[in-house]
Amino acid sequence: MCADPLRRFLDERDPPTPCLVVDTDAVAARAREVRAAFPGALIRYAVKANPAPPVLDALVAAGLGFDVAGPAELALCLDRGVAPADLAYGNPIKKPRDIAYAFGRGVREFTSDAAADVEHLAAHAPGSAVSIRVLLDAPDSVTPFGRKFGCEPAEALDLVLRAAALGLRPGIAFHVGSQQPDPGAWEIGIATAAKLFAEAAAQGVAMTRLNLGGGFATTHRTAVPALDAYAATIASALDTHFAGEQPELMLEPGRVLVADAGLLRTEVVLVAQRGERRWVYLDLGRYNGLAEAENEAIAYRFEPVTTPGGPRGPVVLAGPTCDGDDVLYQRTPYELPLSLTTGDRLDLPGTGAYTASYASVGFNGIEPLRTYCLGRWGDA
Repeated sequence: MCADPLRRFLDERDPPTPCLVVDTDAVAARAREVRAAFPGALIRYAVKANPAPPVLDALVAAGLGFDVAGPAELALCLDRGVAPADLAYGNPIKKPRDIAYAFGRGVREFTSDAAADVEHLAAHAPGSAVSIRVLLDAPDSVTPFGRKFGCEPAEALDLVLRAAALGLRPGIAFHVGSQQPDPGAWEIGIATAAKLFAEAAAQGVAMTRLNLGGGFATTHRTAVPALDAYAATIASALDTHFAGEQPELMLEPGRVLVADAGLLRTEVVLVAQRGERRWVYLDLGRYNGLAEAENEAIAYRFEPVTTPGGPRGPVVLAGPTCDGDDVLYQRTPYELPLSLTTGDRLDLPGTGAYTASYASVGFNGIEPLRTYCLGRWGDA
């Protein structure tokens, strides 16, 4: 979708590698697609996916709100002109003083999944909306959350009732995991939520807000459903499980808004034969942009720039640091040109999300991943 302007910039400017280039026009276009797929829903972009200010500016212009995970992201959004009413503090793990800070800056939308946090919200963000995050028995995503977040449905109901008793405005939230290729996971979440809505109503608490989280997948080496397929499954599940009045929806997409708008370029540092295997060491690794390659979960595409032709052979791909864990792919099969050598360049499309924002600050003295933003809201 956006590879040509990005590669043109890289070829003409030849910035030092590794670097990420993002097309803000593509971000804005994708935001319009998401809004069209979920008409009437409150769309809150997960800032953690890519917090580059021009990316946020493009999404503000597209009319989206923002899901923030802490005070720094909150302040960043406010600095870009986002109204407090368009912010949701989606991280269930937060200090009481951070709740107070957010409330003081005008935020009135929170997510919680623990009794102590509900108490903190009642004390430091009185009267706010709070979505209780429920744990789902859903298909695993590519990068699942495990049991770190969410509570069992019975506990979720208790927290809903407790929140209401404390003067908060409860709703239900769930998250099907990041890079979720199965739209049916949302059907499970909506069915679980509908049951909780009914059980709360039977005890005198009427909820109106359902937060569907994020998790919509983007294509790397394996195809995933189109956004419309996710939207159709969600609409059908809402019709099935909320037969009467449907709740107000909130979504917190991140990856699906920015991944395809970005392109990483990396340089080959070294090629070495280790026994029967050819190792290719890049200036880009798990600590400076490819954290999601951990356990080889996300299999990015590697496209040669300077050696596009000739015979290919299998490779192990690794990063540049002196850490033994900085290996990208040993089990996932990759083939690259046999002529590949030091100084050659590779492009990784679809990498606008969870790359620069995951990069370390100074491990092995490596600077944060450079990001260049193009387009109407660009800074490059």
